[in-house]
Amino acid sequence: MEIKEKKQYTSSGESLTDNHERDILDKSEKHIFDDPQNVKRLLIIFFSSVVLLFILDFFVNKHGHFPWENWTGFYAVFGFVACVLLVLVSRFILRPLVKRKENYYD
Repeated sequence: MEIKEKKQYTSSGESLTDNHERDILDKSEKHIFDDPQNVKRLLIIFFSSVVLLFILDFFVNKHGHFPWENWTGFYAVFGFVACVLLVLVSRFILRPLVKRKENYYD
């Protein structure tokens, strides 16, 4: 038989354990991505590099084995389509193979 502790609540309706957990999280050290300014800087760097690579794609001499490999942006489209196909295959083909009934472990 389990003994359940009775939760105590503040006047605002929050439990005291929730306040304690929040205090512990507030006192922990800040990480680099806790500051929204750092996240904004990272996104600016990321999207700038994407634009730079897209522009450089026009000037790079490609030596593809197949004609479509020389198209501008081919590998970006290929990577996106491959990622979407990977998600769809894993969801509709692989998931039913490994999925178990809800009471499998009972």
